[in-house]
Amino acid sequence: MTENAMVKAEGVHKSFGNVEVLKGIDLEVRKGEVFCLIGPSGSGKSTFLRCINHLEKVNAGRLYVDGELVGYRQQGDKLYELRDREVALKRRDIGMVFQRFNLFPHMTALENVMEAPVQVKKQSKAQSRERAKELLDRVGLADKSGNYPSQLSGGQQQRVAIARALAMDPKLMLFDEPTSALDPELVGDVLDVMRDLAESGMTMVVVTHEMGFAREVGDSLVFMDEGVVVESGHPRDVLTNPQHDRTKSFLSKVL
Repeated sequence: MTENAMVKAEGVHKSFGNVEVLKGIDLEVRKGEVFCLIGPSGSGKSTFLRCINHLEKVNAGRLYVDGELVGYRQQGDKLYELRDREVALKRRDIGMVFQRFNLFPHMTALENVMEAPVQVKKQSKAQSRERAKELLDRVGLADKSGNYPSQLSGGQQQRVAIARALAMDPKLMLFDEPTSALDPELVGDVLDVMRDLAESGMTMVVVTHEMGFAREVGDSLVFMDEGVVVESGHPRDVLTNPQHDRTKSFLSKVL
């Protein structure tokens, strides 16, 4: 594994029952890179993302984050599954933003962002509050800190969700189609926040349908279909000059 790999997948397989969703994924995400995954629904993109932080267990192959096996430890040739508590400890280093914002409805934006550092990292409330205010300011929501999720637009809720993930100071951010549930005019604000994160050097793996974002901000792009990597390369190359017929067919429908 190269020194600067943040994520490394080697022959990753995942099945649900007898349906094989990932059929041997090999890829590497370098530190500081924005890595975009595109492909049709059901191609395995979101499942792969969930395997990175062990929300789904892989059936075969190996996944590493920052040089450490995800969900397992190796002794000799054997893999042993980590206990839930050990998995949770490692998951603290990985921020995840879902399609749905999953905010706590009974907490204000500020309280949503403060919650994990206080509960998980045992930070003081004063320290967490200061950091939460900084992060809400960073995502352009300083004036909404006292609002509840029901008082925020979808785009604002998603930006709170990003601030909440950042509050744990992750070394890796995973985005699972973060704009797909939003009204079109709200997408830009969320993408601007992600662009700002990318410029700050955050390692990001982004499952997205936003081809413009992938082209402008992405460092690498993978096109997945039916559980395999069909084509990969620099986003501009793949999007403007796809080599594989399946990629060409997909892009002709979405570009």
